[in-house]
Amino acid sequence: RWRIRDMIDFPVDEAVVDVVSIPGTEGTTGRPAQLFAVAARNQVVAAAAKPFNDADIPLEVIDIPEFAQRNLARCLEPEGRGVALLSVNERGGLLTFTSGGELYQHRRIDITLAGLRGAAPAQGEGMELQLESESPYERLVLELQRSLDYFERQFPRVTLAKLMVTPVAGADELRAFLVNRLDIPVELLYLSEVMDFPEIVELHEPARQTQCLDAIGAALRQEAA
Repeated sequence: RWRIRDMIDFPVDEAVVDVVSIPGTEGTTGRPAQLFAVAARNQVVAAAAKPFNDADIPLEVIDIPEFAQRNLARCLEPEGRGVALLSVNERGGLLTFTSGGELYQHRRIDITLAGLRGAAPAQGEGMELQLESESPYERLVLELQRSLDYFERQFPRVTLAKLMVTPVAGADELRAFLVNRLDIPVELLYLSEVMDFPEIVELHEPARQTQCLDAIGAALRQEAA
């Protein structure tokens, strides 16, 4: 609490605080292990729990989107390599970096689904995807490039296998655009390829998967023994 008191805009005594470890990297040039601190106002957490308490449903965990996304990324990681996962919804974009089922880094990106709609890239000469420099697609690429470069500098011993992107409107065009500008394989995330939804047919629809991404990821949480 003493360390985070200047990082939050409310009294630290009114905060619920939890921490999660970030693995270090081995070797003399490696990075030491660190901690992520998560803080929220007591009344915000109480308000989130109230509907469940009123319905006599016991809560074991209140989670955050960053860890829900980490849980999903765990299903996508090749052996010994990490994954960058970008999700975009109406609230904005979230980029996470995971390896070995651990969350190493995360970043919020000010790009929303509404901003991407109607901004699909057009095909120019030579079949290269063309956009104005201030378009949401160009701003997204810039943020991704910066984040990927920063991660590589901070965790040089963690190799990223690919960037996964949740399907959005114009998903194929977005993937082609990112492939053309990033030095990392880019794939679209279709959850039905890594998990089954036998009783919920609508979750086979990419748009519905994107809407339910946080809930699905939270349901994949695994507690250490």
